[in-house]
Amino acid sequence: MVIAAYLKGQGFRKFNMYGALLNLHFWRRFSLWSMKKDPELELALSRNRRWIVNNQIKNIIIKYPYDAVPIDFLQKKFKSLDLQGKALNWLKKYPCCFEVYCENDQYFCRLTKRMMFLVEEEESVKDMQEPVFVNRLAKLLMLSTNQRLNVSKLNELKRNFGFPDDYLLRIVPKHPDMFRVVNYTGRRSSMEIELTSWNPDIAVSAIEELAKKEGCEPCFSCSMPSTWVKSWEKFREFNSTPYISPYWEPSGLVEESMEMDKRTVGLVHELLSLTLWKKASILKLGHFKREFLLPGKLNVLLLKHPGIFYVSNKYQIYTVLLREGYNGSELIDKDPLVIVKDKFGELMQEGLHEYNRRQYLLNLEKKRKKGLAPVKPDGRQRESDEVSEQDNHGSSLGGIFDPEERKRFYKVLFDDNTP
Repeated sequence: MVIAAYLKGQGFRKFNMYGALLNLHFWRRFSLWSMKKDPELELALSRNRRWIVNNQIKNIIIKYPYDAVPIDFLQKKFKSLDLQGKALNWLKKYPCCFEVYCENDQYFCRLTKRMMFLVEEEESVKDMQEPVFVNRLAKLLMLSTNQRLNVSKLNELKRNFGFPDDYLLRIVPKHPDMFRVVNYTGRRSSMEIELTSWNPDIAVSAIEELAKKEGCEPCFSCSMPSTWVKSWEKFREFNSTPYISPYWEPSGLVEESMEMDKRTVGLVHELLSLTLWKKASILKLGHFKREFLLPGKLNVLLLKHPGIFYVSNKYQIYTVLLREGYNGSELIDKDPLVIVKDKFGELMQEGLHEYNRRQYLLNLEKKRKKGLAPVKPDGRQRESDEVSEQDNHGSSLGGIFDPEERKRFYKVLFDDNTP
């Protein structure tokens, strides 16, 4: 009763006011990350993430002796893959990718022949793309202030740029005229890759290359609805000043000036142009603030240019995407590595559809034996699509944070009663 009286009194009104101020502060901070949703670009972000978990499982199998891994070993790895339930149930859902077999009363998993073919194709593409990787790494080093990048930081983004896991052994030692590994402090975490020679032919941005091809002055392109009148006015004003190459020495530019902002926008544009999917995590880009002279509030700068960049918080991961790299939800220029990875995604989906169809026939046979009416085909199709869609979201490494959604997702994937 004392609490009830208190809540009815002045204290409750003060509490409400304080709570409202907290909410206002939260939404003001959240608004810094807000951007009107683009359904097609959101679809693009989800499409190239659906195979992440299975790609990691593939890498585990390849590195294991004899290319076959015990299911019990995979089960222990599931927590690091942000998965729950039984590994055996997960693998059975992708029969086109993984082959499960029993030997000496123990279950093992290996890649299917079709999957091994894609692995060999991917390795072949990596070998052919080595000159591209060399130029890409050189460009990244040229963009940095002292032509050096920390290896640990670069490892966080190496797959964004398509670099193989062993790029330090595969690429760097073969080109001593361009790269060297240094460690000026002696600490293991301080190991860096340093550029040994500047190549002016490589220090050309994607915008400059396009301008040279089209015979015009370099400038940014914009992709926005014509109804965004104010945004178009701001873009035209921003684009009216001369383009500043991110490879130029920024020492003469004043911090937070319009010129410095323009160089930073050009630098982020160039970084995204070097990635496979023309996108990157804002958080991971922020780790390079010192090396690339990025502003403390990089998200604020990106949101000022909605016609150049698209910022999304899909899967609770804030990502910046280069608008000009996409036509709708489709990537315009696909790197050969992206083409191989797309084939992996298609094979994964094919296996999932095969699994759903097999489960449907088994359930139909059970119902027939029990004398129950068969399920209508159109209803089954909706159920199959729902399972497929849930699986796509589930393989996003932490994309499901809503408890009820997570519960439904794992019920579908890891129902131990599933035949």
